[in-house]
Amino acid sequence: MSLRSLASLLTAVTLVLTLFSCGPQVESPSSVLSSDGVPIHYEVHGSGEPALVLVHGWSCDRSYWDAQVQHFSEQHLVVTIDLAGHGESGLGREVWSMSAFGQDVASVVEDLGLEQVILVGHSMGGPVVVEAARVLGDRVRGVVGADTFNDLSVKYSPEEVEAFVQPFRANFSEAVGAVVRTMFVPTSDPAIIERTVSDMASGPVDVGVGAFEEMIAWYNVESEVAFRELDAPVRLVNSDYQPTNVDAGRGLTGSFDAVFMSGVGHFVMTEDPETFNRLLEEVLEEIRGTS
Repeated sequence: MSLRSLASLLTAVTLVLTLFSCGPQVESPSSVLSSDGVPIHYEVHGSGEPALVLVHGWSCDRSYWDAQVQHFSEQHLVVTIDLAGHGESGLGREVWSMSAFGQDVASVVEDLGLEQVILVGHSMGGPVVVEAARVLGDRVRGVVGADTFNDLSVKYSPEEVEAFVQPFRANFSEAVGAVVRTMFVPTSDPAIIERTVSDMASGPVDVGVGAFEEMIAWYNVESEVAFRELDAPVRLVNSDYQPTNVDAGRGLTGSFDAVFMSGVGHFVMTEDPETFNRLLEEVLEEIRGTS
């Protein structure tokens, strides 16, 4: 092989390597400091716009989205996040509010320089992604809830809040186990139930209790203003194991709708990932069509 041919071959190899390394293709964990200095752990898979930012629920972590990462990273850049106090992210926060969690999500989006995102939040992750959307503004193409926002018209009295929270203060692990088991249906896989209970019951008590109280406070006080400020369409992929008051959501924001899954409980994306992924694909296509 001549020197000229060898040089041409090396140039071609360099070009190919450069092309494959362009864009956020990161699959190793990364972290960024949230607005209050707490380290936020996240992972990035795949490529393609709009990016999907997947946010877990109360006392969970980014692993609850594993089946969605595998599926959606073929066509999208997919970001999974451990909110502060959860998974591998840091502690050191005094108030575990939905707005502070929303800042965690916004910090990751800004760290990656993402310009088009669809925010997907499970359970408590629903309020969190709404708060993140308030920070990120027109970067957000859509907000998707996974079994969340069942009735935005409901408000809780201080006595009801105390009754909810007191068992968690008294014995966090036992209370979590009792509550989480009610979030499944009779046909739910016992292995998934026990794995979920064990995982959620092992979280930090102060984070769990604080976030639970702050989540109820968000629904009581902040939710109406937060939804009225949203410009992005809101869609839900909810289980039908309990009712969803779609009209309550439509009364707060201009574009609010839901699709439903049967035969699953609250953890829609882990109990039946195939159906959840199909419905989420349909929701994403609808959001792209409205943007």
